Amino acid sequence: MNSISRRQFLAASGLALGSVALAGCGASASKGGSTSDSGASSAAKTKITFCLDYTPNTNHTGIYVAKEKGYYADEGIDIDIVQPAEDTAEAMIGSGQAQLGVSYQDYIANALASDNPLPIQAIAAIIQHNTSGIMSRKEDGITSAKHMEDHVYDTWNMPVEQATIKDVVEADGGDYSKVKMVSVSTDDEVTSLKNKQFDCVWVYEGWAVQNAIVQDFAYNYFSFISIDDKLDFYTPVLAANDDFCKKSPDVVKAFVRATKKGYEYAVKDPDGAAQILCDAVPELDSKLVRQSQSYLKDQYIADAKSWGVIDKERWATYFQWLNDNKLVNNQLDVNSGWTMDYLEA
Repeated sequence: MNSISRRQFLAASGLALGSVALAGCGASASKGGSTSDSGASSAAKTKITFCLDYTPNTNHTGIYVAKEKGYYADEGIDIDIVQPAEDTAEAMIGSGQAQLGVSYQDYIANALASDNPLPIQAIAAIIQHNTSGIMSRKEDGITSAKHMEDHVYDTWNMPVEQATIKDVVEADGGDYSKVKMVSVSTDDEVTSLKNKQFDCVWVYEGWAVQNAIVQDFAYNYFSFISIDDKLDFYTPVLAANDDFCKKSPDVVKAFVRATKKGYEYAVKDPDGAAQILCDAVPELDSKLVRQSQSYLKDQYIADAKSWGVIDKERWATYFQWLNDNKLVNNQLDVNSGWTMDYLEA
C-alpha cells in the first residue's frame, strides 16, 4: 500500500460536511474476523460499526489488536470495522450509520462549525501529538519552512491547510507569497518527490517518512509543532456519535476500555501488533507496517499519563487559532468537541 495523503483526507472531509445523508459504509476493512471471539454468541453482544478515516494503516493498529485479541468480545462488543463511503467518516459517525470511528480535531472543528453541525465528539486521542510536517528531497535543502520559498509545494487547496503553511513559513521568517503552489493527485508522496512532481509536501511522519526510510529515499523533514505549539492539535482521535454516547454510555466506556488495551499492546509489542495488522489486511506492505509501528509505539502515549488523554488547553488553543484565522464557517466554542467521560484512568 502506498503512503497516506492528507490531501485526500481533507478534501474528503469537505464532502462529508455537506453530505450527511449518505449510503451505508464502504467495504469491510478487515479480511476475516477475530479468532479470539469466533466461538462466542454474537446475539449476546452489542453490535458496533466502527468507521475508519481512510484505508487501514498503523494509526488503526490498536483497533485491530483489540478485535483479534478478543478485548472487544470480552466487553460484550461485536465490532465491524469498515472504510468510509467516499472517505466521509465524520458524516458516517454524525449520521449514526457508524457509532464510532476515527477522525481529527480539525475535521471535528469543521463538523461543529458548519451551518448544520454534526453530533460528533472526540472521546480519546489515538496519538498524543501532531506528528505531521513537511517532507522534501534532501538535495533541495528545505530544512525549515522559510526554505519553502521559491520551491513547489503540493497543496490540496483547503483554507485550513494553506493557512497552516502561511503560519509556519512566516513564523520562520519567510515570505509565503514566494511558495509556489501546485495540486498533484498522489497517494504516494515519496514516489512523487522522486519524480519531481513537487518539491515539498505535507505528510505524516508515522507513514510517509517511514516509507521514505523503507525506500532508502534521502529526505528532509520538519514538523509543524517544532515551529508553532498551537499547531499541536489532535490527529487522529477516537470519535463517537453524541446521541449514541448519551443512549449507551456504558457501551462506549467498554469500547474505549478495550481499545485502550489494544493500543497498550501495540506499545509493548510493536512487532506483534504489526503482524496482527498485516494478517488482518494482507495487502499492506509488511516492511512499511513494521517500520511505522516501531515509530508509533512511542507516539501513542508519548508524554501523557496514559493512552487516550486529551489536554483541555491544547485542544482549546487550536480551536482558538481556527477562530482567529476565520477558518471555520461559524465561531467555535473552544472547549467543545471532546470529552474524557468515557476514558477510564
